[in-house]
Amino acid sequence: QVQLVESGGGLVQAGDSLRLSCAASTRTFRPYVVGWFRQSPGKERDFVAFISWNGGRILYADSVKGRFTISRDNAKNTVYLQMNSLKPEDTAVYYCAADYRVFPGRESSEYMYWGQGTQVTVSS
Repeated sequence: QVQLVESGGGLVQAGDSLRLSCAASTRTFRPYVVGWFRQSPGKERDFVAFISWNGGRILYADSVKGRFTISRDNAKNTVYLQMNSLKPEDTAVYYCAADYRVFPGRESSEYMYWGQGTQVTVSS
């Protein structure tokens, strides 16, 4: 079981940056992968980014490629999402999700464990 807590959301202006954190806690050691998703009111939960346990496989949605960077520090059990050049269309609740093995990692249905979400609002 993996428990996840997101933090770092907030209200920023277009062009600004934010770094989201996803802190994980597990009862036993077992490598897990993490995905970031986002959801706006009235819309489906969309894939944002994915990172494997050792960081060797990273995926991004086309809409964030070149602006967002996912990374992880396994010593701290934390995954980060650095978001640069934010746009109003990035406004959403951002969720991190984890599981022990997913492929390819772009679908929310692949993940068992979810955080509570953190709100990101980008004003124009």
